[in-house]
Amino acid sequence: MFVVIVSFPPIRVGKEAEFHHWFDSSNRAFPEFEGFVCRRLLKPVEGENYAAIVEFETQAAFQAMHASKVHDMFGERVMSLFDGKPVPTFYEVVAG
Repeated sequence: MFVVIVSFPPIRVGKEAEFHHWFDSSNRAFPEFEGFVCRRLLKPVEGENYAAIVEFETQAAFQAMHASKVHDMFGERVMSLFDGKPVPTFYEVVAG
């Protein structure tokens, strides 16, 4: 299993509802990719910055989705909602 934890930058004032809509819309598109397992949005208990957990069966499957036009389209839509850029951290599941 391949997991990406994405730390989102601060969301611009007044854009939180639009961000939630973007995440819901993109969550309907990404399951179409081979190897997709799940994608969840996390809101911090303390602080303001959201994160996401993205799970794919393999790193290659994730990279294929990440290199797609669909991913590019959703990426372009969300960037104007942020003050900064998302930061991904990549993991391979080794136990559990």
